[in-house]
Amino acid sequence: MKILPANRKTTKVTALSLLAGGALALYLALTPGASIQAGSVVEMYQDPNCGCCTDWAEHLREAGFEVRQHKARDMRSVKIEHGVAPELASCHTALIEGYVIEGHVPAADIKRLLDERPDVVGLTVPGMPHGSPGMETGRYDDYAVMTWRHEDRTPAIFSEYNTHD
Repeated sequence: MKILPANRKTTKVTALSLLAGGALALYLALTPGASIQAGSVVEMYQDPNCGCCTDWAEHLREAGFEVRQHKARDMRSVKIEHGVAPELASCHTALIEGYVIEGHVPAADIKRLLDERPDVVGLTVPGMPHGSPGMETGRYDDYAVMTWRHEDRTPAIFSEYNTHD
């Protein structure tokens, strides 16, 4: 295979492409809110056989998050390790920037959590409500995204999703 030397036009196009890519990276780094979500990695633990967990991970990817899925046969231990009480539990547990995300939490709420940085353990959507991200079944349940603290496990409402509004 013969490698041809780059001509002046090719070199100029390559240089402009690199410059444009650098400008875009700088813009994303300096835009408020963009730097939090760009590059935020979600470490997600799920049962190996769960399909709705994979659908939720895809919802996060579409919102700009990087999701690393880990298969765990003992999800109960994962939840205990990260302070998720049984009444707050759902099917998957995720970690992002020091917060625990339990269940089918919408990406918009995770972005808000990362923007506001409240003093909470994380967010949860207990159970598996129909219509929440990853649980698109054609049926829609009302549900709330909840927060909780380590010292006071009483959940508080972070946001609500009502199908009748």
